[in-house]
Amino acid sequence: MKNETAETEYIAWLQDIHMRDIKKVGGKNASLGEMYNELTPKGIHIPDGFCVTTKAFWEFISGNKLKDKLSQLMDKLDRSNLSNLHETGAKARALILNGTMPQPIVYEIFSAYEELCRRYNDITEVAVRSSATAEDLPSASFAGQHESYLNIKGIESVQKAVLRCFASLFTDRAIKYREDNHFRHMDVALSVCIQKMVRSDLACSGVTFTLEPESGFRDLVLISGIWGLGENIVQGTVSPDEYGIFKPTFRKNKNGIVFKKLGSKEKTMVFSEDSGSSSENTIKNTDTPLDLQESYVLNDEEINKLAQWALLIEEHYKTPMDIEWAKDGLTGSLYIVQARPETAHSHPSLIHTEYILEKKGTPLVTGNAIGSKIVSGIARILSSPSESGLLKQGEILVTELTNPDWDPIMKKAAAIITDKGGRTSHASIVARELGLAAIVGTGQASHQIKSGDIVTVCCAQGETGTVYAGKLDWTENQVDFAHLQLPATKVMLILGDPEKAFKYSFFPNQGIGLMRLEFIINNAIRIHPMALINFNTLKNKETKEQIEKLTHHYSDKQAYFVDKLSQAVATIASAFYPKEVIVRMSDFKSNEYFNLLGGDEFEVREENPMLGFRGASRYYHERYKEGFRLECEAMKKVRNEMGLDNVKLMIPFCRTPEEGRKVVNLMESHGLKRGENGLEIYVMAEIPSNILLAEQFAEIFDGFSIGSNDLTQLTLGIDRDNSIISPLFSEQNEAAEALVSTLITKARKSKIPVGLCGQAPSDFPEYAQFLVGKGIDSISFNPDALIEGITNIKQAEEKRTKLKPVIS
Repeated sequence: MKNETAETEYIAWLQDIHMRDIKKVGGKNASLGEMYNELTPKGIHIPDGFCVTTKAFWEFISGNKLKDKLSQLMDKLDRSNLSNLHETGAKARALILNGTMPQPIVYEIFSAYEELCRRYNDITEVAVRSSATAEDLPSASFAGQHESYLNIKGIESVQKAVLRCFASLFTDRAIKYREDNHFRHMDVALSVCIQKMVRSDLACSGVTFTLEPESGFRDLVLISGIWGLGENIVQGTVSPDEYGIFKPTFRKNKNGIVFKKLGSKEKTMVFSEDSGSSSENTIKNTDTPLDLQESYVLNDEEINKLAQWALLIEEHYKTPMDIEWAKDGLTGSLYIVQARPETAHSHPSLIHTEYILEKKGTPLVTGNAIGSKIVSGIARILSSPSESGLLKQGEILVTELTNPDWDPIMKKAAAIITDKGGRTSHASIVARELGLAAIVGTGQASHQIKSGDIVTVCCAQGETGTVYAGKLDWTENQVDFAHLQLPATKVMLILGDPEKAFKYSFFPNQGIGLMRLEFIINNAIRIHPMALINFNTLKNKETKEQIEKLTHHYSDKQAYFVDKLSQAVATIASAFYPKEVIVRMSDFKSNEYFNLLGGDEFEVREENPMLGFRGASRYYHERYKEGFRLECEAMKKVRNEMGLDNVKLMIPFCRTPEEGRKVVNLMESHGLKRGENGLEIYVMAEIPSNILLAEQFAEIFDGFSIGSNDLTQLTLGIDRDNSIISPLFSEQNEAAEALVSTLITKARKSKIPVGLCGQAPSDFPEYAQFLVGKGIDSISFNPDALIEGITNIKQAEEKRTKLKPVIS
């Protein structure tokens, strides 16, 4: 039941505010009121509060005779170079801060604050937040232009904070913002929200996007979180935890958390001892204790609650949203404290520019890549916004971190590099909105790079961006996906890197034809599965210490493998859902397994690993049987618990039908029964025996995928990595093509699909013509070869149509 509120001239309570009241309370406060009224009944927690209206602001301006004085100041602004911006802003703020608040406004603020204290049965700490009439609108979406003051207590401190909020209408960045968005300065008014303070300084806070902010992928909720106040995440001072929730399966009450990434969270922002006694933000950044750095800020129940709230907010506003959340350390409750439309990727472009680095150079630093561009230019190290004059148009800004005061400067930059920050930091958000390349969280860029150095900023290699010394060469390929029609033959992708999944989901495709587990095991897990199973009895002390360091969050070391593998697969499967994603179970050779942490205790040295203990033969052998069980547990989690039933599984290097039956039966014993919950199991066709006995394999498996590289090697008896005989290697060799042709014919007779994964169909139009002519069902390409591959298939299909005889 809502509290009763008396009508006042200058105060509006959140319970009386809706989106239609933007002129009255500004965009931010109108949104807060809208959520308070429409979404609190649906279970979303929003702190209660009241707003000082824009009418109060205009009464203050009028009562102090400031309108003409401010107008004259703004008229003197150097609009060409903004050379006097700092001076102009300082004078404008001084005019406001030296003004006197009209007594009727003071009385109403006092009465409303007393009522808020009564509602919470205490002398209430409040957050005092600015909200302009032109802020957070679709046409003017930059946030953070005006000030907020936290943990304010007592009526005098509240009144001073309100006045300081009024003055923040003329911060340098706010003036520049209005200039950029063509708002007349004296047409914009300010409202102030006084809201019950959420004590996140004693717990945690963060940001939620209802899409994946890098790619614009709409079916993901991305939650970022840190310990303490949220300013650290906005400024990018620390690297936050990240949680990805897949909307379609989450809505079906499945485990929608497809990934968790632990951030370093080195600092925790808290209130200092004298906080609340003045209108100033008295806060300090403290070192986060090691145990908290290595702990997630949210548990699964809290992640799911925030995800559910995010979906309700997005559904209400009917657009992707950028949401701020906070957890109260006194009560343990979660709250939503702000929500605004996300505009950078709400409408992703279907015109794709792919940047390809021709040759890598000397790496200087690495960090989180924002965007996918490559940029080269002169690096300029700046320590504060006051040095903006040093940055020339088109140079690369390098600094420790940014906040909204940097906004006017960042627009001059060709790229941004910061020491601190994550993918939801201020620098990241502004870089996306401006379409700039950025690498954040490098740790040491401002020390490793020198002002005046020419560097290349590369964000085109996945989630990790690299700054290289000097100017490197790269190519840019632009394709308009909107007008690219797919051929009749299924076009699929080969993908192993989860970091690129959401970006590549926008490429024209009909799913993933090959997802290799080896990339994930090598990069995300790094440990031999048998070393995790036998952790307690490992002989090598140093290896054991390294494994403990990687897995210290897990008392059960096997769970580390299952979690990491399932989350990586789930990320790719969700990016392409509901299209099929064919996951090939691990196909390391013994020498590759040997190189994993702990691998030396479980692998034997083989003279010829290519033809040795690999693929299906490992899965049921005592040396690896338990390791395969972990792979199966991960896949079962993806399909059954996470609900990603678009995942199909594939068995590599299966030498005989008997071996195939053994593996399929073993998978069933681990809860992966063929046909159950729609599970399909494919087999790689990469050994001549797979083709010669295709009818028998077709009785055991649901489809074939031709591995043209291995098949060609084993057909011709060639090691393609041997430089002496490698010129003889060719997928277009008559014998190799004969086997491919035979398999396609046999697969079609058995009425099961057959595809091919490899480079040849994109490199050689005639090979694509050969496959299409034989009637192959699908061809899978690496992303960089996709467009070429589609072109070759289309030409082949057109040629095939022309050659078909006319039946009279």
